[in-house]
Amino acid sequence: MAELRFASSLDRLGTESAFVVLARAQQLAAQGKDIINLGIGQPDFQTPEHIVEAGIKALRDGHHGYTPANGIPALREAVAADLHRRHGVEVNPDNVVVVPGGKPTMFFAVLMFGQPGAEIMYPNPGFPIYESVIRYSGATPVPIALREEEGFAFSAEAVLDQITDKTSLIIINSPANPTGGVTPKEEIDKLVAGLADHPHVTLMSDEIYSNMLYGGRKHVSLLQYPEIRDRLIMLDGWSKTYAMTGWRLGYAVWPDAAVDHVTRLCINDHSCVNAATQYAGIAALNGPQDAVDDMMVHFDDRRQAIVQALNELPGVRCSDPGGAFYAFPNIKGTGMTSKQAQDRILEEAGVATVAGTSFGAWGEGFLRFSYANSKENILTAIDRIKPLLS
Repeated sequence: MAELRFASSLDRLGTESAFVVLARAQQLAAQGKDIINLGIGQPDFQTPEHIVEAGIKALRDGHHGYTPANGIPALREAVAADLHRRHGVEVNPDNVVVVPGGKPTMFFAVLMFGQPGAEIMYPNPGFPIYESVIRYSGATPVPIALREEEGFAFSAEAVLDQITDKTSLIIINSPANPTGGVTPKEEIDKLVAGLADHPHVTLMSDEIYSNMLYGGRKHVSLLQYPEIRDRLIMLDGWSKTYAMTGWRLGYAVWPDAAVDHVTRLCINDHSCVNAATQYAGIAALNGPQDAVDDMMVHFDDRRQAIVQALNELPGVRCSDPGGAFYAFPNIKGTGMTSKQAQDRILEEAGVATVAGTSFGAWGEGFLRFSYANSKENILTAIDRIKPLLS
């Protein structure tokens, strides 16, 4: 029998528990159980038709080969133009690197700045891949605690107080997964001002939900701060805004000093993003935005419905998420841990959610509900949960 000698670094690599919950939900569904999935974080809308047609046309037009490792020029130019429209910033297309989704940017950024002896700060509760790849790199993960009483926004003072000589990278995410929290501009202003005293620290701003805000809130992009542009990695993409999760298309704006490094990582990792998807990405940015606007109207309606319904459950309270498509209710009053609540709600009520601890230790006592499902299914799901908690 073979004795495979795996690298010990694999022991430090985590996972994304939402996919574990999804697998169990699918298993129960295959057994005939009616499951409502409020666990997975992807829009339940179809990719707009003009985007699909652009991808098909690209294939029919013969775009079947390799592309530049950093993305085709027309797509990088479309990204730069879109950032100017949305954020009022000038971006050189040469600083845009197109990758297959959002995770490669996270992975590459951490690989560049993470090594034994380094410290990388990340939001907790936060997207689980942050902590996973930090540990994999050998760096020490330093959590930025996001608290319910602060609207799950980071405190600039708390972040700055945790910086040491070993801090190499700070990851921030607003609007945030899993909480829906949106950090106010005042806190971002304070963070940027304070970083003037720490020139050795690089920032990665995950802005994948930048088009998904509610209640009149406006997105604040870190690109709007010229004083940190030479050490800022800004991540965004198509998956959430255009319901293109399966297309695997994302990008980041990198500082001049990092562009060659990340391009070499792309060449070593995936060569390039598939051609047809990139042409679809151009159509998404340059084409009509009606489908995006319509989707956000539905998400806002669902957001209000799920928050109200959750607040009516025994032992549960839910703050108003300012962005993304997640509610992150406090379930401490139920007497269950996050994992216990996740498992019982799935097995007994047929509703898939994700335990707050899947997003870090600071997520204990919370559950993540994705309202990327129909309003009818959301309200039915809450009705199913109510008897379990009563």
